[in-house]
Amino acid sequence: MGPGWYHCKDCRRKFTAAVGTIYERSHIPMTKWLLATHLMCASKKGMSAHQLGRMLKLPYKTAWFMTHRIREAMRPLFADAMGPLGGEGKTVEADETFVGGKDRNKHVQKKSGQGNHPAKEPVFSLVERQGSVRSFHLFAVNARNLREVLVSQVDRKTYLMTDAYTGYKIVGREFAKHEAVSHEAGEYVRGDAHTNTVEGYFSILKRGIAGVYHHVSPAHLKRYLGEFDFRYNERAALKVSDAERASKAIKGAVGKRLTY
Repeated sequence: MGPGWYHCKDCRRKFTAAVGTIYERSHIPMTKWLLATHLMCASKKGMSAHQLGRMLKLPYKTAWFMTHRIREAMRPLFADAMGPLGGEGKTVEADETFVGGKDRNKHVQKKSGQGNHPAKEPVFSLVERQGSVRSFHLFAVNARNLREVLVSQVDRKTYLMTDAYTGYKIVGREFAKHEAVSHEAGEYVRGDAHTNTVEGYFSILKRGIAGVYHHVSPAHLKRYLGEFDFRYNERAALKVSDAERASKAIKGAVGKRLTY
C-alpha cells in the first residue's frame, strides 16, 4: 500500500501507517480504516460520522476526520487526467441545484441571507447518460461560471441537454447539439430532450445530505460531492460490487494527505 510502511516507536500503542496516503501518521488500526471505507462505499446515501463512530467504537471527532479522509480518497487525484465527458453520439445532461436545507425548517435567525448565514450553496453537475457524473461547487450560478465548467469537462462533439436557464443558450452553440426543456412551462420530456438523469442524481445527493448528514459546511462541500460522485460512477448498475467499490477507494488513498 503506497510508497512504504513504517513503525512508530514513540507512541505507547504500536501502529502502522502508510506514508504518502490518507493513512499517514494515523493511530487507528488499518482494520478499522478498511471497514470504514467499505461501510461508506456500501451505503448509497452515505454514513454519518456519529453512526460510523458507534459501529467502530471511535470518538466522534476521530470518526469525523476519518470520513473526510476517505472522501478525499474517493476524489480523483488529477481531474484533468480523466478526460472529457461525452463525445460523438453521446449525450450529457447539465443542471444546477442548491444545497442547504429548506428555510421553513430553520430557525428564523438561520434562514438564508439572515446575518452571517448565507444562502444555499450552488452545485453544478454533469451526467453522461449511461455513464459517469462530475459535480462542482460554484460560488455563483451565471453564464460565465457554467461555461467555464462545460467547455473544460465536456467534449464539443457531445449532445448537450439542459433546462431553459438563459445561461445555457450561448454556450450550447459550442456543442454538436443543444436542447433545453422548460420546467416552468411544465415541460420535462420532449423526445430525447430531458434532464431526468441528472435530476435523479440530485435526488440521491439531497436525500443523503438531508437524511444522513443534515448539515454540510461549504468548506467541505467539495468532498461530499466527491463522495456521491464516486458512488454513482462506481454504482451497481455499471456492474460494480460493494467490494470492488471499496477497493477502488482504497487505491485512491495513495498520493493524498489531509491534515486535521
